[in-house]
Amino acid sequence: MNNIVVNKDPTKQRESFTELLGQIANNSAAVLHDEIELVIQGIREKVRVVRSGVLTVAIGVVISFAAFISLCAALIIELTYYMAPVIAALVTGVMLALIGVVIAFIGYKQLKKSIHKT
Repeated sequence: MNNIVVNKDPTKQRESFTELLGQIANNSAAVLHDEIELVIQGIREKVRVVRSGVLTVAIGVVISFAAFISLCAALIIELTYYMAPVIAALVTGVMLALIGVVIAFIGYKQLKKSIHKT
């Protein structure tokens, strides 16, 4: 009638239980290893993108600096119609230095304020 055989041997059940625990441990280690590899791959991709962005910004800064120097030269040349070339260069340099000091002071104040907040 009912031909189902139930395995009542406890040693076989223990062996299969330890095998299952071993498989769970192996699978967990493999999943953890794969997750670590995925995180490392993601970090590498982000580093690659950041490196590309930093390079692009650096190239833009160099080109902008060259344009700024050209504009300073044009200002000096224009001022030579009204004063001696040396004075024109000095006036331009002093004005740029003042602008730079004001910007640096503003940045220093902001930095000091942000440090004291934390």
